[in-house]
Amino acid sequence: MKYQTLASLAALGASAVAAPALAANGHYPPGIEGLSAAAAPPAGLYYRGYLLHYDIDNFNDASGEALPGDNTGTVNALGHRLIWITDKTFLGADYGMETIIPMFDTELDLETPVGRQGFDDEGFGDIFVGPVILGWHGPQWDATFAAGHWFDTGDFDAANPASVGKGYGTIMLTLGGMWHFGAEKTWNVSALSRYEIKTEQDDTGITPGDSWLLEWGIGQRLSNGLELGLVGYDAWQLEADDGAPTTDKAERHAIGAEVGYLWPSVGVMLKGAYYHEYDAEGGALKGAESEGDALRLQFTKFL
Repeated sequence: MKYQTLASLAALGASAVAAPALAANGHYPPGIEGLSAAAAPPAGLYYRGYLLHYDIDNFNDASGEALPGDNTGTVNALGHRLIWITDKTFLGADYGMETIIPMFDTELDLETPVGRQGFDDEGFGDIFVGPVILGWHGPQWDATFAAGHWFDTGDFDAANPASVGKGYGTIMLTLGGMWHFGAEKTWNVSALSRYEIKTEQDDTGITPGDSWLLEWGIGQRLSNGLELGLVGYDAWQLEADDGAPTTDKAERHAIGAEVGYLWPSVGVMLKGAYYHEYDAEGGALKGAESEGDALRLQFTKFL
């Protein structure tokens, strides 16, 4: 345990940390979708904006214990997403495509072996291009499959744990489903999973292990159009990092609440959610995993 703690502290202030601190060994920030996430929209062009504020309370080692000292930070992210659902079908599903352009502003205040240090970075992160979205729709259910790639476009510095880029690319596969209860579909339960396969990080020579993330939600839509529900996410690194000095694997869990409202007449949907992370474990690449609270606002406009 003492060796793991020292190794994690060293990694926080040296070259083993990937950023931003939002994702558990991956590109996809957990908790940005929430309720009804597994239902693809009807044919059309959509803009979706994500505003995410993440307060880091501490960093945990591989056993889930907080590292010594006062290690804190904040991450502010603004994600721009375009979704195009065409009028074409494939395998009985509506076909579409998407792209995500994220922006980050990250500040970290860390206790390191050489003393207290501050790290920060801001700018465009790695860009996602998804040429495949498949959406199936039944009387009481929806299902979605998607595939795409996070490109290594953001700036990455192995000596700066606040870097906006990851330093590697990622293939991301998405699969999710949603079930509506009752003829009026006022209650629903949904689950959306992301599987990530990474390439080698050039600056370190480490290839992060595959990871899997599950976002889930249980919601009710009221007669006035307001939707309320319980949301959460669970993320696991499934394979150890190739080329890393340890076989530690990252993990992260959170629960929260969401409220949303849809204005069909103007084609606008607003959603807000709060998440509390109750468990996080560090992996080999980053040395430690952040644990904190997140506030997410989501704006969707039919174009």
